[in-house]
Amino acid sequence: MFRRFVVLVSAALFCAAPSAFAADIKVVEEIAAKVNGDIITKGDLDDQKKILERTLREEQHLTGPALAAAVREQEKDILANQISQRLLVQRAKDLQISVDADVNRQLAQMQVEYKIPDTEKFHDFIHQQLGMTFEDYKQQLTETLLTRRVIGGEVGSKVNIPEADLRKYYDEHQSEFVRKAEVYLSQILISTEGKNAEQVASAEKKAKELVARANKGEKFSELASENSDDTATAHDGGALPAIQPDQLRDDLRQIVAKTRKGQVTDPIKTPQGFLILKVNDRFEEGLAPFDDMKDRIHEFLAGPKMQPKLVEYLNRLRQEAYLEIKEGYVDTAAAPGKDTRWHEVAEIKAQTVTKKEVMATRSRKKALFLLPAGKKPVRQPIDAQASAASEQKTATPAAAPAKTKPPKVKKTKIDKIRAKAAKADKVKVKKEQKAQKAKTEKVKEQKGSGKKLKPKVEKAAPTRPLHGRIKPGQALPDDAKPDDAKPAEPKPGETSPEKPAFDKPVSNKDKPSSDTPAPTPAPVKP
Repeated sequence: MFRRFVVLVSAALFCAAPSAFAADIKVVEEIAAKVNGDIITKGDLDDQKKILERTLREEQHLTGPALAAAVREQEKDILANQISQRLLVQRAKDLQISVDADVNRQLAQMQVEYKIPDTEKFHDFIHQQLGMTFEDYKQQLTETLLTRRVIGGEVGSKVNIPEADLRKYYDEHQSEFVRKAEVYLSQILISTEGKNAEQVASAEKKAKELVARANKGEKFSELASENSDDTATAHDGGALPAIQPDQLRDDLRQIVAKTRKGQVTDPIKTPQGFLILKVNDRFEEGLAPFDDMKDRIHEFLAGPKMQPKLVEYLNRLRQEAYLEIKEGYVDTAAAPGKDTRWHEVAEIKAQTVTKKEVMATRSRKKALFLLPAGKKPVRQPIDAQASAASEQKTATPAAAPAKTKPPKVKKTKIDKIRAKAAKADKVKVKKEQKAQKAKTEKVKEQKGSGKKLKPKVEKAAPTRPLHGRIKPGQALPDDAKPDDAKPAEPKPGETSPEKPAFDKPVSNKDKPSSDTPAPTPAPVKP
């Protein structure tokens, strides 16, 4: 059965704008119970109540007050039955049990019994008779078969029924095991209607490839769902209703008779296209063999003996499950001692700590690196940590040993100015060297490309103002030159100031001196 969407309205909406949303809030569905990761809603319980009422009316022919009394008596166990079924279905998933083949077989058998070969009409028939969609009914049938399989394997197999009793029941009730000859098939149809010769050849090639893939182990139902052109059976994995062999065409009957159970036929050319068949199961006409009916008889005879063990098994599943039941609903099969109280999300509170505890933890973490190697800190209570931290804060630190430092030499103002000017000169020289290097690399690139160079006129760097840099009576820095000062002509073998040599760093001694000599600085007493 499809899951119903549950609308959860946050309480923050009411706090933010109660007047705007109060009239629009509407409860769509109410959750009655939580079973591990699954939920059971009030709508699920109402649907089960309708099914119960219809079953009592059709099978026991109850009407009026008698029907109402029977429904009222049995509806109190609906929630317990739903919880048990959810637990058994979840257990089947854990055991990786699959009943898809059995589901398709039962649905096909129903089509034969009601004589509705058309798939769409059969879906409409299910909806009209049972009051639910075909998908919902198929899901319900799947869960029922999974439940039976788990009960049979986990509980029924532990109930010992002697084979002599099974054989005795088979011999005494042979009329119940007489059946007609039937074959259960699945198909893949590759249509050729309205196609030319080239397209027909391509369809035949595709059919042969699908047969090869099926023989290699791929699931026939998945191949049919993805490739069959018969849309009526493709969504069911290509499954067909149970067919009596005499209802098949002569050529198909002969091919199916030669094909064993579980095998796939080669592509069969038909007027509609290329047909691929798989024999899922077959039964011969007459009395069914004892081996085929053995499990069915065992399940029937083990029922009365299995009930106490089933209750014990369901109690164990309930004890191990995460189970919450909302107030107002009762699980009549609740496990003894199991807490199934409902917990609202708003009641969950985050764990908090005090500021005192946080500060104590921080001080302890900071002191870990002070411990000697190989020793672990002794864990103390939070109160002891806090008191230790407060004592560390109030304690007077021990006096550190005195360190002897060399005496500092005081620098005069002139020394500081000269050092600053020398540093500026070094920065300027580095910039000039970098610019000259970039210019040389550019010249080499242009010579290699054959382009002519255009002369570039370099602008002289602006001189720095003297105001505020030096006081009267102090020596001028090297970069403080008068506007009318001209650089001296370079001597032979020397490098001009605009193009400093790269193999020898430029110092203040190599710079050309100004025409105006710098005044001699006044002697400074140490």
